[in-house]
Amino acid sequence: MSSIYQRALGAEFSRLHPRIKQRFGFSSADHVAAIGRGIMEEVWRGPIYTLPFLALGAWRRIMFPEQGRNVPFTVENYAYVDGFGRETVTWLRTFHLPGRARRFDAYMVYGQQRGRVVDYLGTHQHLAVDIDLWMDEQGGLRLRSGAQRFYEGPIAFSFPLLFSGVANVREWYDDVAQRYRIEVAVRNDRWGPLFGYRGHFQVEWREVGLAGVPAHVKPRREERRE
Repeated sequence: MSSIYQRALGAEFSRLHPRIKQRFGFSSADHVAAIGRGIMEEVWRGPIYTLPFLALGAWRRIMFPEQGRNVPFTVENYAYVDGFGRETVTWLRTFHLPGRARRFDAYMVYGQQRGRVVDYLGTHQHLAVDIDLWMDEQGGLRLRSGAQRFYEGPIAFSFPLLFSGVANVREWYDDVAQRYRIEVAVRNDRWGPLFGYRGHFQVEWREVGLAGVPAHVKPRREERRE
């Protein structure tokens, strides 16, 4: 079974750096998980007027208002088939900030109707975000978020980017330091920079047993609509 990133990138996937190809190339059929541990050299936020927006996002584990340097970090990537039969990859990021830990949760699927990766943000998959993927000059992977949709019960509407942000993500492998590096920046076209982080991590490959993925990695609610 191909990973959702292989499906999205097509032939370009084979040209990724081998360590990036390994990290983004597994599926639920492989029964493994990639657990990253490292340091975010900087976790930043936008100006003070962005604080209410970030605090609201923290309620459902979508961004948060704290900032810091040299923040211990973990990311849990599990692949499983969700309740609607879709191949799903978890992105559970934990930032161990002074005095508290903050989570930033997301669940990626390959959207059949949209022909692209769709990222469900937060604990209840309220926001569905289109993701564009491409390879950079170092064989790393670049992601950029696009159109967003809000879903809650019978409510469904296109979420205006005026009240949200566009995320640019770069992940690559540093051959000299022998570790993964990541840079994330979320920006609103009108309000400017909102949130981001940059740092490095190592990956431990963990076998997923017969019991399947741990319950804590799954969302509290799954959303069918893309």
